Amino acid sequence: MNIRVIVIACSLAASPAIAGTLSIEGKVTQGGLVFGVTEPKADVTLDGKTVKVADDGHFVFGFDRDAKPESILTVRHPDGETEERVLAVVQRRYDIQRINGLPPAMVTPPPEILKRIQDDQALLNKARSTDIREPLFETGFIWPVQGPISGVYGSQRILNGEPRAPHMGVDIAGPVGTPLSAPADGVITLAESDLYLTGGTLIIDHGLGLSSIFLHLSAIEVKVGEHVRQGQEVARMGRTGRVTGPHLHWGMNWQTVRLDPQLLVPPMPALPVDAESKPATVGGD
Repeated sequence: MNIRVIVIACSLAASPAIAGTLSIEGKVTQGGLVFGVTEPKADVTLDGKTVKVADDGHFVFGFDRDAKPESILTVRHPDGETEERVLAVVQRRYDIQRINGLPPAMVTPPPEILKRIQDDQALLNKARSTDIREPLFETGFIWPVQGPISGVYGSQRILNGEPRAPHMGVDIAGPVGTPLSAPADGVITLAESDLYLTGGTLIIDHGLGLSSIFLHLSAIEVKVGEHVRQGQEVARMGRTGRVTGPHLHWGMNWQTVRLDPQLLVPPMPALPVDAESKPATVGGD
């Protein structure tokens, strides 16, 4: 068995496609997503974890908030040759946010609420376990709504003095009822109006293990199984679940890996001066 090893030092800038039977392009950084193309029927793994490959050879993979500085992409081609790429993963620094004055039950739920939270998480896990082998994300990504950014990926929130899990998405503030659009083509795999932490919750599967999640919605305008197009209105902004102000929490996953949506879209367009207020928000998921 022949093994080719290529070491790639990647920065926040997109990595150019590489000639041959394997090409990758994306941001090799904590929270980043990488797009790849190889030969059909090739087997791909990232640090030993299986990467789904479409029939035409397209695939994606990503890095979580605390990904280590080095990762290994392995491709076993149909002819038996194995190729390895050593990826240098850019490390990031994250903000710390302190929010005080929340009701104690919303910071540390009472025992009778924990079962509901666990059941809600099971629904999320099931919705993310679908196996759509089509790269619906090829449309690219757009902002689902424009507005002040009130929460960023990777930041850790300290609620009433207690450190909580890091924030795994981007929060966009705005009035209740603001229309929200699909950031890319996909299939609806979850549409729940009242989860305990996240309120109205929607998941869009973009294919190959890549999905978007919208939280704290006031209304959901699509159904499970429905195919949606980029830019199609799918929901309305709200303040449901564990929040202190109306906003959209937009998160993204590659399989179980939480990604930073802001790395996939252009900078938020400049807003009018009177739209720059940023109400405090507390996201869930």
